[in-house]
Amino acid sequence: MIKPYLAKIEKIKAKLQVKKPWDSIIIFVLNILISIPVFIIVHQNVGDPEWPYQLDRILIFIAISATIQFILYKLRTILIICIALYLIALIFGSLSGTYGFNAVYEDYRAMMYTMAEDPHPQDVIISKLLPFPNKSKVIDAVDYSNPKVRNFALMATTKYFKDVKGYKQHRLMIQCFAVFKEIRNNWNYVNDPKNREYIAYASESLQHFSGDCDDHAILMAASIRAIGGTPRIIHTGDHMYPEMLVGSEADLETANYLIKELLFVEESRGKEIHYHIDERGQVWLNLDYTAKFPGGPFMSEEILGALTFN
Repeated sequence: MIKPYLAKIEKIKAKLQVKKPWDSIIIFVLNILISIPVFIIVHQNVGDPEWPYQLDRILIFIAISATIQFILYKLRTILIICIALYLIALIFGSLSGTYGFNAVYEDYRAMMYTMAEDPHPQDVIISKLLPFPNKSKVIDAVDYSNPKVRNFALMATTKYFKDVKGYKQHRLMIQCFAVFKEIRNNWNYVNDPKNREYIAYASESLQHFSGDCDDHAILMAASIRAIGGTPRIIHTGDHMYPEMLVGSEADLETANYLIKELLFVEESRGKEIHYHIDERGQVWLNLDYTAKFPGGPFMSEEILGALTFN
């Protein structure tokens, strides 16, 4: 009874087995196709020790590739099934919007760009902050639920970067960059009345796109919050500026690529991306009115307070 059953299994294996030398070629190609997304995931979740010439990432990729090569070699008798499972996983990821062909390609481009550029943006960890001045007034002024603010933010997202293809999972980031661009292109710096701290509502600043640094920060924070982004306002003593939450350091890689290669190419040419990392490891990009692109240079380095709008 057992022998006929084993014979059938051997016949099935023989039909599925790829003939030499095509099995070695297919194993090599499949190894590369599997190693790249696995390496991207590992790269995004492992800290960067900043070894010279990205040697740590090279060693990680070699280890992953060697491991997968060994596994595929052991499974070479059912290689067709391996290929089918791999394609099914990527197709399912593409259809479900999780992690498919486009996501692998976009993450690979962003990762390789960042590794090649090696920008070493400013990295400041904020942990101990002082009480935020005029906190209640600033919170009230960030009136992101006001229809004027919401409609303005919607207009900006339709005016800029609407036709950027791919990057579905980073659509919110791109739309926040569109809001930054519209405010940056129209903002006119005007001082407060003499001997008075005037805090304008975001809906008020929309009338003339004018005011001082706190008015700009409030308008930027409200507009980004109005479309679902997470902004915060930094206080430095004599200056106030906005930042936006990018996410993890893996998201920063994508932001870096989008800014420098697709959205703010001329403005950011030859420049570094400036950001802060909070105590939870989240990355925040500088959106000061003096910056020509998201992540532009900081106007002030000292940080005395932060007010986040979740």
